[in-house]
Amino acid sequence: MPDVDEVLAEFEKHLRFERDLSPHTVRAYLSDLAALMAHRGGELGGLDIAVLRGWLAEQHAAGLSRATLARRTACVRTFTAFAHRRGWLADDPGLLLGSAKAARALPAVLDQEQAQAVLDAPQGSEPKELRDQAIMELLYATGVRVGELCALDVDDVDRDRHVVRVLGKGRKERSVPFGLPALRAVDRWCVHGRPRWIREGTGPALFLGARGGRIDAGTVRRIVHARLRQVDGAPDMGPHGLRHSAATHLLEGGADLRSVQEMLGHASLNTTQIYTHVSIERLRAAYRQAHPRA
Repeated sequence: MPDVDEVLAEFEKHLRFERDLSPHTVRAYLSDLAALMAHRGGELGGLDIAVLRGWLAEQHAAGLSRATLARRTACVRTFTAFAHRRGWLADDPGLLLGSAKAARALPAVLDQEQAQAVLDAPQGSEPKELRDQAIMELLYATGVRVGELCALDVDDVDRDRHVVRVLGKGRKERSVPFGLPALRAVDRWCVHGRPRWIREGTGPALFLGARGGRIDAGTVRRIVHARLRQVDGAPDMGPHGLRHSAATHLLEGGADLRSVQEMLGHASLNTTQIYTHVSIERLRAAYRQAHPRA
């Protein structure tokens, strides 16, 4: 029977190279498995459905969120199937484990007037200002994830067709349309800003940091938070908030759910449907505020 370090190392290889999961998910699953192994004293023997349910019950009693419990359940099911195939477990107890459902809170979104105020705020002509404006425009125009934005290369932007080629979760490629304001902002950055930050070894990255390297997600989050603080009444949110806002505004404007699903890169339509609930809740709020007999 392998020791804990070997188990974690082999499971990491499985997640990265066979399942092709994102680095963030791999780190989370390894942390979850390490917690389970610690609970078991490093022993795989005797790992059955009663043990798994007991461990998850302890996690619940300790106050872990439903989202964390749902992820740990998914991790356990992935691991026990993997361990059974490796011959480490005689059977797969994860098959008997129910799927925990994470609570789905409605995301905070900008209203359309707030989005316009954020994007139309006066900006300067320095490279940082040009880059930040292009990032804000492209995030809102396309609804791409922050990691997808950071991974964009210059050649991923098709200026003639007004689409950007995005490599999403599971290395699935999709083309996402964008409008003229985003195109103009990206062109201003590429012509007047990006060349001033290029260094030896910069590479093809579309968005750069001040030292010439590819921009990172933390920097993009700081940009979004800072820009939203400039607009009175705008909720404090990160890049994912702009993604939520883009999807909500598309549906409010009459886009069909399947098109929004494709644009966002959701594997399941159920994930996209949350934005219909956001639109309904906004309608209810407006009704309660405006109707005399609400």
